[in-house]
Amino acid sequence: LCDDFLQDREAKLDTGELSLHTFAEYRRTTDRIFEFFGRNRRVDDLKPVDFRAFRSELAKGCSVVTLKSKVNRSRVVFKFAHDNRHIAHPVEYGTAFDRPTEKSLRTARADAGERMFEADELRRIIEAASQPLRAMVLLGLNCGFGNTDVASLPQSALDLKSGWVNFARTKTGIQRRCPLWPETVDAIRESLKSRPQPKSLEDSDLVFVTSRGTRFVRVQESKTTEGRHVTINSLARRFDSLLLGLKINGRSGLGFYTLRHVFETIGGESRDQVAVNAIMGHVDSSMAGQYRERISDARLQDVANAVRMWLFGTDTDAR
Repeated sequence: LCDDFLQDREAKLDTGELSLHTFAEYRRTTDRIFEFFGRNRRVDDLKPVDFRAFRSELAKGCSVVTLKSKVNRSRVVFKFAHDNRHIAHPVEYGTAFDRPTEKSLRTARADAGERMFEADELRRIIEAASQPLRAMVLLGLNCGFGNTDVASLPQSALDLKSGWVNFARTKTGIQRRCPLWPETVDAIRESLKSRPQPKSLEDSDLVFVTSRGTRFVRVQESKTTEGRHVTINSLARRFDSLLLGLKINGRSGLGFYTLRHVFETIGGESRDQVAVNAIMGHVDSSMAGQYRERISDARLQDVANAVRMWLFGTDTDAR
């Protein structure tokens, strides 16, 4: 089952329908299933009591948010078994392999506290960050870019002369357009001056590469376990190290992706959630979203200005 499932996902990886990061997550999921249930266990022999024990194993050392993801991906694998006729009937999980409830997720988020940086903390971060991290942080704040967005950003998506970026969100494929602040433009230009030579031809257009010429967020085969893939997130490591040095990493869950939370939270002060969603690359499945063909640049500019005003105390146009 696990081998067939991975072959199916690998085919989607080859056609571009699945990201390498997602494929690696599924590989970790099948590894967990294989290690827990064993090589010779029949799928149609699994009972609710087995899934109760498996869920307990998945829950060890992780938050309820992470547990939800683990359960979801495991269910995808077992659903594949029935959909592709590996078993005659759907797997019966019972009641003990449910995803964590929305109440438990809300409680966990409340207990963890706000995933936010304050303006003074962010100014310290920007001031202390060396290139190219400074440019990356500004893109996270200016455009709500996450780790993979920044690591995958091509130079062809930038118009530094007019101060705009047009770049589809890597996770959803939704097209985004965002006005760039002067600070962001200057930081990107400075970073590009000292950009190392990319190691791979397919990365030749990337805005950011590590000193070794690799992507800041990438998936590669494990050096210790054959057939296993691991995610290397050099951007997260550098940002976490910066927070540690500045002593502003005491709150749970803070990291580079928190910048996306900051943009969503402060951008909402513009009172134009539709424009915020457009910059963030959120899926809008509402009827209005189906009919809306475009959003004016002026509305996008207002959102970017709201965040810039909060951060730097200026409401001048981004360009």
